[in-house]
Amino acid sequence: MATDTASKPKRVNLRRPDIMEQVKAQVMTHYRSDLVDRLRTKGKVTCPIGKITIKLAKEFGFCYGVERCIDLAYAALKVFPDKKLYILGEIIHNPEVNDQIRDMGIGFLSGPNKVADIDDLTQDDVVIIPAFGTEVSIREKLESKGCQFVDTTCGDVMSVWKRVRTYAKENVTSIIHGKASHEETMATSSQAIAKNGHYLVVNTFEETDIVCNYIINGGDKTSFLRRFEGSHSEGFNPDIHLKAVGVANQTTMMRGETEEVQRRIRAAIEERYGTVNVDAHFRFFDTICGATQDRQDALAKMLKKPMDLLLVIGGYNSSNTSHLAEMGESILPTYFIKNAGEINGLESIRHWNQHSSKAEETKKWLPEKSVTVGLTAGASCPNNLIEDVICRLLELRGSSAEEFLRS
Repeated sequence: MATDTASKPKRVNLRRPDIMEQVKAQVMTHYRSDLVDRLRTKGKVTCPIGKITIKLAKEFGFCYGVERCIDLAYAALKVFPDKKLYILGEIIHNPEVNDQIRDMGIGFLSGPNKVADIDDLTQDDVVIIPAFGTEVSIREKLESKGCQFVDTTCGDVMSVWKRVRTYAKENVTSIIHGKASHEETMATSSQAIAKNGHYLVVNTFEETDIVCNYIINGGDKTSFLRRFEGSHSEGFNPDIHLKAVGVANQTTMMRGETEEVQRRIRAAIEERYGTVNVDAHFRFFDTICGATQDRQDALAKMLKKPMDLLLVIGGYNSSNTSHLAEMGESILPTYFIKNAGEINGLESIRHWNQHSSKAEETKKWLPEKSVTVGLTAGASCPNNLIEDVICRLLELRGSSAEEFLRS
């Protein structure tokens, strides 16, 4: 049971040189790939025997924020060997990495592998906050318990939080471009209401246009709130709270889409209040994650060159990975797979269809001719999973990693 006398946990330095040296060795053992490092250097490798060329986007896989998050989780196991360690939810959106964390003895407080509730915790327990951050109310509950935290929240996410808190202080409603059910967006939304502000989440251009139309013309408040049920703050009133708005975003959205959302909303504000009054009614600040943008830019560059198909590797609930898949789908056959196990053979591949939100199977996906395959991976995908996919491709064409490295 929580008590009012729960002592505030002291700050502990997990990034001591001796600890991080051990962590680095362990992480490299779990996730490193010499094969991927070699391919990263060369950009592409052609195997004449297998008649296959594999091209890798210049930027892919683990970003700094994900690496830091994993490092801190591993370090916590070493710094607190005699304490129970828990994590609020998935550490990142990758099933293999989450399985690894669980197998190392860190218990999950949500999801299908949940082992305890926050109410069960005591001040002797250690709780890891994932890279997406957490809602203000959950953090306050942990503080009341006196739990020791290991906060791995990404710095880019915290920059968005700072922005929406500023909006709230200025009585400006945060319009958040993102997915209302995503952990990061839920955490960001909570930052707005913690400062007595309001928020509204929009995910698509269709939803954005509904908001824009209401800003310009007003409308049926009840219908509007029903349309955005679950995506706005308690007490949100479009007649009041759309008069001054500021755009923020889930950091893993596509920059071009967020920029279009803010452009449409700004245009609506300008039409409603006039050009000279825009600054009094509209705010915008670019909060797209740099690593997300780097991966999108690298893929865009690669897609300008001839390829037969694209494989996008990452967790199916990974927002930044899904956007990479969207980019590929608009240009060439693209298969969004979580690991090499989805490649059944030459005859079929199992992949995620994000439009129907389910896995599907495609037959005869790999052309028999000499083929060029592009590869990229989301920011939560480790190199060892990318290596597995490369090896599977080579195996299907009668080649091997050894042949690949000799070429």
